[in-house]
Amino acid sequence: MQDPATLTATSAVRLIRDGKLMPLELMEACLARIVAREPAVRAFTWFDADAARRAVSTARPGPLHGLPVGVKDVLDTADMPSEYGSPIWRGWRPRADAAAVAWARAAGAVVIGKTVTTEFATRKPGPTANPHNAGHTPGGSSSGSAAGVADCFFPLAYGTQTAGSVIRPAAFCGVVGYKPSFGMISRAGMKLMSDSLDTVGVIARSVADCALFAGAVAGCDLGDPDARPPRAPRIGICHSPTWSEALPETRALLPRVASALGRAGAHVVDRELPPGASAIAAAHPVVMNSESARALGWELAHAPGQISEGLRERLVFGLSQGDSARAEAYATFVSARREFPHCAEGLDVLLTPSAPGEAPAGLEWTGDPAFNLIWTSLHVPCVTVPVGRGPGDLPLGVQIVGRIGEDRQTLAWARWVAAAME
Repeated sequence: MQDPATLTATSAVRLIRDGKLMPLELMEACLARIVAREPAVRAFTWFDADAARRAVSTARPGPLHGLPVGVKDVLDTADMPSEYGSPIWRGWRPRADAAAVAWARAAGAVVIGKTVTTEFATRKPGPTANPHNAGHTPGGSSSGSAAGVADCFFPLAYGTQTAGSVIRPAAFCGVVGYKPSFGMISRAGMKLMSDSLDTVGVIARSVADCALFAGAVAGCDLGDPDARPPRAPRIGICHSPTWSEALPETRALLPRVASALGRAGAHVVDRELPPGASAIAAAHPVVMNSESARALGWELAHAPGQISEGLRERLVFGLSQGDSARAEAYATFVSARREFPHCAEGLDVLLTPSAPGEAPAGLEWTGDPAFNLIWTSLHVPCVTVPVGRGPGDLPLGVQIVGRIGEDRQTLAWARWVAAAME
């Protein structure tokens, strides 16, 4: 058998169910990997190996039985600190699990630790490095979750996305990220920043793993993306209104992927959003920062000096937005969501870049969400799958985008794309 730490979640579940792998064996393999690699990757903000061993011994039966899960540190955990990437909350111990964590445990998963997030999942990065090259960012804000899945610390992890914080780090780390339709996974018990945008998502090493995890915790049937669809998909290649931000590797990647999918049998056409969609890029920071400033009212009143300068600037910007600016931004979102189904008419999914390019050098910036914030604002499901390497030998990904509520179909077509690009 291969090293259990490198198994996909779906493979591990089958082996555990068939009695060929014990949950403790899987946990020990993951712990060994953490001991070897965590000093370089620094994916955890809280980790206790003995607590993880104890937890696996009492894991409940269920669809996620015995699977170690990394939890982004903006989701509350009753038995571990929840610090939200901020010194303001250092050592804070909530009384209850976030709903997403509670349902993961109820499905048999074992929380192995809390993963590094940027400050309140917005600005100042943590110490996590990209496991493919420690001199590069893993992306953010779900930094530790993406890096930990990529380096086999755990097969599943939670992320959250307000702009691009699930899709971009997953792409930078060469794994699969899934941002569901808005609200599919409960946000209760999350340190909420933007009520109109924040979405709980998942990161794993295969599309099927994402479907397994998200379906179990959301209580919905997301199907079996490993099942072969009865036909090839109709895919619209969408550069998106932010195409000017694409780096050379992404400009070369999209036509290469389109050709490969066409050879595999897909009906591939170019499809762009209407010109008015570019207004979403301007509306997003108005909504995100206005809502975040209101969400951090207690921190601004009681600990403003412990908020980073970069975040304070964004909060000041948010508070400066008047009624008319906010109303216009919300109206832009509503109009765009109403028009999106027409943009995708006749297609199964759109395919667009996951990020401008490969992961940038350095750990002080987690990368540009230019190719994510539009889809987050539209509330549609998105899946990033790895599709090769860039000029620095770092992973690249493409993003499969579906319609609101069509998560099952979007995951199935994402699996088709992933298989076609293998």
